Amino acid sequence: MQTQVESTPAQPDRLAEDQRPVALTAKAVEMVKEAMAAENLEGYALRVFIQGGGCSGFQYGLDFDKEPKATDFEFYYGDLRVLIDPVSAMHLEGTEVDYVMGTTGAGFKFNNPGAKSTCGCGSSFS
Repeated sequence: MQTQVESTPAQPDRLAEDQRPVALTAKAVEMVKEAMAAENLEGYALRVFIQGGGCSGFQYGLDFDKEPKATDFEFYYGDLRVLIDPVSAMHLEGTEVDYVMGTTGAGFKFNNPGAKSTCGCGSSFS
């Protein structure tokens, strides 16, 4: 007699509010939701990540993703689902993502207390 074992995909780790590696301000959440609505991305999540590059070594990134990867951390701001991979989470621990408007334009700003140095535009760090 053979036993059939069903394979289920791994679920991302869901983090409690006090365990989130990244904090989003209310304005950032609002602007992400507006962008998702404008792009018709219902059911997608915001992916926060870092990648090599930029003038300081690492670059911040935001994107939309339909499905989490098996190792992702997952957390929510209301109904906004946020995904972050473990390596990015390690580098972004304690970072606040805000949406700011200024004389030179508007956009997302990363306030990373762990950054040793940042570039002039604020989009990369080391």
